[in-house]
Parts: sequence; C-alpha cells; structure tokens
Amino acid sequence: MTWLQLRLDTDPGSVETLEDLMLATGAVAVTMEDNADQPVLEPGVGETPLWRQTRLTGLYPADFDMDAVLAAFPEEVLRHTNQRVEILEDRDWEREWMQHYRPMRFGQRLWVCPSWLEPPEPDAVNLLLDPGLAFGTGTHPTTELCLRQLDGMRLEGVTAVDYGCGSGILAVAALKLGARRALGVDNDPQALVASRENAERNKLQADRLPVTLPGEAALGQWSHKADLVIANILAGPLLELSDTLLQFLCPGGTLLLSGLLDSQAVTLCDHYRDRIALQVADEKDGWVCLRGERTG
Repeated sequence: MTWLQLRLDTDPGSVETLEDLMLATGAVAVTMEDNADQPVLEPGVGETPLWRQTRLTGLYPADFDMDAVLAAFPEEVLRHTNQRVEILEDRDWEREWMQHYRPMRFGQRLWVCPSWLEPPEPDAVNLLLDPGLAFGTGTHPTTELCLRQLDGMRLEGVTAVDYGCGSGILAVAALKLGARRALGVDNDPQALVASRENAERNKLQADRLPVTLPGEAALGQWSHKADLVIANILAGPLLELSDTLLQFLCPGGTLLLSGLLDSQAVTLCDHYRDRIALQVADEKDGWVCLRGERTG
C-alpha cells in the first residue's frame, strides 16, 4: 500500500497544535524527529524535551486530498512551517532491515551475526542474533564497548550478571566466550522474552541463562556470587542501582558499566570510589565504558 506523508518543520511551541491538527485531519500516525542535529540523551524524570527545530511527519492514506488537509490548518499556524507532501511507497520492511544488518566483529574472537547469514569466520565465537523487541544488537556504541571488553576477558567458568539485559546480547556473548552461567535482569518483560529466544537461538541450555525481573529473589540467589556484573544502561540508573549491582559482585569480581557519556564518567567514578575503583576502559563517539575489580 502507498501512503502520503505531510512533513512540517517547526519550533517546540507549535508541536502540540500541529500534531492535534494532523490527527484531526486523518493522519493515522504522527512522528517527531530532530531537525537540527540536537541530541536529547537523558531527559529528567517526567520531562518530555523537544528539539529547537522539530520535524513532524503525518502519515495519511494515499487517497486523501492533501490540498484539503492543508486547507484545514489555520493559515497563521502554517505560516512559519516548511511544509511538503511526499509519496511514501510501501516496502517489505522486514527485508529492508535484513539487507542492512550485517555480521559485526568485536575484538579478536567475537562476531555478532544475523541468523539468516553464514558467519564470516565459522571457527570464531559466533553469536547469532536477530533485531527484535529489545535493545541490543551490537550497533550502538555502548553495546560495542561492552562486547569488546568481554572479548578481551578470560571468562572460562565464570558466573555473570547482565543487569538491564535487553536482548540478552551481553549475557549470551559471555556464555559463548566461556562463562558457565549468566543471569539476565530487566524490568521489561519483552526483554526477558527476547533474551530467552536469543539464548535458544545460540543453542544454550535454559538453565545457563535464567532471566528475571528486578527484585529480592534474584539478589537472594546471586548475592556476592557473580564474578562479572555488566550494566549497559544510563548514567542515572547506574548511580541509583550502585548498591544492587555491587551486591551481586563477589570479592575479586569485575564490574563493567556502560551507557554513559564521557562527561558523566567522573561523577560515576566518584560515586563508586569508596567501594570499587573504576576507570575508563574504552570509549567511542563520546560514550565510555567503565571497568573495575572489587578487592577483598
């Protein structure tokens, strides 16, 4: 099916009005995106920030009279918008992303490969992963940083906790690299489903990667038993969850934190300093990965 899309470039103060008008004139969906390369990285609780220059795109059925749609917008509202109507051809979106998601190498041994392609190096450590419902395919710098760290570790026989596991990519990578058992923790039930599916896709027995929602049950069974704790989330939760993350970690264990910008690294290191010494282990595109070993 072919669609028509109406694109309007505007300022934050007009977004709500224009969005309501798009929906009122028959748009089946409205999306907003940055129109000036101004990233919004970590909004505060309860905040819904918008970009200084915002692009709204309304999706309309192909048989709509777009002249009539635009005529329904008050002239004073449209006056300061850059407006255009475009044809959006329907595509087989599943095949679209299949064409662009390719095998990726992390470090010396580890490859992340889509399941429908042959691994480039059959004898390497190949993690089969398909993009799905949860975060974590290896394409984001923070995931890449963690995977590179895991590739450089000796993981034979260790136990690991992946807190905020998403797709399970980091837990599965640790297991494929030799870890004995890993626990996946996430507050999104879809992430737990995705982690189970990716473990099965990689022929890992279910008992090697149990998954759970956050809570005392996980802590009770795994308290001070993990040789490795990984958390690829955001700086705010990494601060708030420090006690929880460290409660999983056994003496001599390694803590791996990512999901933070280089400008946030000092704050995180200071926050953990009395309990574990962290330092920047790797960085990419302004994102960093912190690593430290717990003494005692």
